[in-house]
Amino acid sequence: MQMNGSSSSFGPGGLDLAQSFFKPIQNGAPPSTTKRHTKISVVGVGNVGMAIAQTILTQNLTDELALVDAKPDMLRGEMLDLQHAAAFLPRTKISASADYSVTVGSDLCIVTAGARQKPGESRLNLLQRNVALLSDIIPPLAKHSPDSILLIVSNPVDLLTYVSWKLSGFPSNRVIGSGTNLDSSRFRFLIADHLNVNAQDVQ
Repeated sequence: MQMNGSSSSFGPGGLDLAQSFFKPIQNGAPPSTTKRHTKISVVGVGNVGMAIAQTILTQNLTDELALVDAKPDMLRGEMLDLQHAAAFLPRTKISASADYSVTVGSDLCIVTAGARQKPGESRLNLLQRNVALLSDIIPPLAKHSPDSILLIVSNPVDLLTYVSWKLSGFPSNRVIGSGTNLDSSRFRFLIADHLNVNAQDVQ
């Protein structure tokens, strides 16, 4: 029996091998190469705020980073430092302003701003000053990014996290405080130092 070229793919019983092995995949469109654009805002560019900003950039955690501070000159200097270092970092858009509109559309807002405790000042008085400060910070953040998560780092963190929750009107699961995380980290270090092991091995 003579077979033409088109019949050479047929196996026993007339099985079309090509169709058997290369069946079209249902709904097999390739995954999108684009990812969701993410934005993080950091309020307060002191030592803690800038350490957080630098970590965000070096870990490539966001597409856009916005910085906010009440001191324009200091804010501009910190922004320029990050922008000038951008050649050595993953591509991230960096912006800064004293106006909270720069935070619009943020997925995560990290609040590190806070008054420093004066010599002899009680913790209660410090709390009152920081509550007043957050009263100027949280409402505009909530206005410009109503779907964001708030992460509070300012001290006393537990009380200020509660205040931020009340000021924002957000669900409680979208207002987070750093809480005792720092205390846990310090405790892990002390245990590791005492046992002469790496702190990452202490769980």
